[in-house]
Amino acid sequence: MKTVNHWIDGQAVEGASGSYGPVTDPATGEVTTRVALASAAEVDAAVAAAKAAYGSWGTSSLATRTSVLFAYRALLDAHREELARLITAEHGKVHSDALGEVARGLEIVELACGITTQLKGELSTQVSNRVDVAAIRQPLGVVAGITPFNFPAMVPLWMFPLAIACGNTFVLKPSEKDPSAALLLAGLAQRAGLPDGVLNVVNGDKVAVDRLLEHPDVAAVSFVGSTPIARHIHRTASAHGKRVQALGGAKNHMLVLPDADLDVAADAAVSAAYGSAGERCMAVSAVVAVGDTGDALVAKIRDRAEKIKIGPGNDPTSEMGPLITREHRDKVASYVAGAAAQGAEVVLDGTGFTVEGHENGHWIGLSLLDRVSTTADAYRDEIFGPVLCVLRAESYEEGVALINSSPWGNGTAIFTRDGGAARRFQLEVQAGMVGVNVPIPVPVGYHSFGGWKDSLFGDHHIYGNDGVHFYTRGKVVTTRWPTESISAFGAGSDGGVDLGFPSHR
Repeated sequence: MKTVNHWIDGQAVEGASGSYGPVTDPATGEVTTRVALASAAEVDAAVAAAKAAYGSWGTSSLATRTSVLFAYRALLDAHREELARLITAEHGKVHSDALGEVARGLEIVELACGITTQLKGELSTQVSNRVDVAAIRQPLGVVAGITPFNFPAMVPLWMFPLAIACGNTFVLKPSEKDPSAALLLAGLAQRAGLPDGVLNVVNGDKVAVDRLLEHPDVAAVSFVGSTPIARHIHRTASAHGKRVQALGGAKNHMLVLPDADLDVAADAAVSAAYGSAGERCMAVSAVVAVGDTGDALVAKIRDRAEKIKIGPGNDPTSEMGPLITREHRDKVASYVAGAAAQGAEVVLDGTGFTVEGHENGHWIGLSLLDRVSTTADAYRDEIFGPVLCVLRAESYEEGVALINSSPWGNGTAIFTRDGGAARRFQLEVQAGMVGVNVPIPVPVGYHSFGGWKDSLFGDHHIYGNDGVHFYTRGKVVTTRWPTESISAFGAGSDGGVDLGFPSHR
């Protein structure tokens, strides 16, 4: 059986803990790989390698860093098919979706290639007599990233290219459920010329995570995952003096006004709710139908959902693949099974779905729940699967109030032809990312990604300008160069050393 090990100081390193986890092909249910789970000592070795590499990488020229990143971008582009195949084999998403994931990760590599403009400082001359003030940004040192299973290539690429472009060194702890993509990313970085130790990968579970959170040589931690774990990451790492960027879960709403094009809205709802089997934090999991739009909209969603072809991710005809694990599949199914008892109308029940010839895969069909109450479990919890809830509201104001009462504030969208209503929504809705007739408003790489409320813990969003600020810290330098020579004792031409606070005149 294939074993996925670690990548430390520029080479593959066999696991030494004796502990391994299973990696499963979600389409068959077969364990195809085992992954080494790092001990605290193995995490320490990765951090030590990163700390040693920081001595030279942190002071390297911007030209050196960007030349590596440009080469890395070219290698990623050349290997995008290989990356996509690894993602499909271990996560289960269809090949086209996996290719899209790689493409979105490449956006951030391209942003990192342009780090020279992002790191330009500020200079004010002659703020006082012969005094200049400059503001610069410098790297933090060793930083760490803890990434989720649902985007095993994209989310790591949201983190380490920007971090190393800023001059940091990096320790990545990918999900142990689908770790192979991260190892390929690290190997390609070495081929691009990245010095040994600048990027390290340790596979593991809670043991590895907790060691990174408490390690004294780790300056910052970036995390993407569920809200309970994001809260734990933020509290624990902050308590150990680290800068933290922890992106949590979501319950993204799509508000559909009576003037909306219902065909467009239905297409968007199906794509946003069921794409990638609903295993993404930007999935639309709640549609709020305003006024009398509900019945017609639900009928259109149902008609489209029934035509979605579910099958193995490596089948080019498949539009949706399986869920990541059998346990997760069963948990998602439980929300559908209990929906009717909590007052919902079960329009589509996908819990009994299977694929002929792949009966042991982690399959679930598309489920659609109508007239869902805000007190129902299917609405209150982040399901992270292909389950769409439809709620009803009598007015725009009621719909916005419903959305804003959610503890999450990751992404949201409005579908309408009314520019005034759209403008109000942008300003009034409490979420970090807003779409107007766009169901999944993931920002492009040069804008930052992140939510509000329980969807983000920490002050910085990920990538974009926020990402650069997260991986650097500011320094302000005030300089004065006398025009006359000074004596050996430091006295100027005025005959003495001035111990007073300088005047700005």
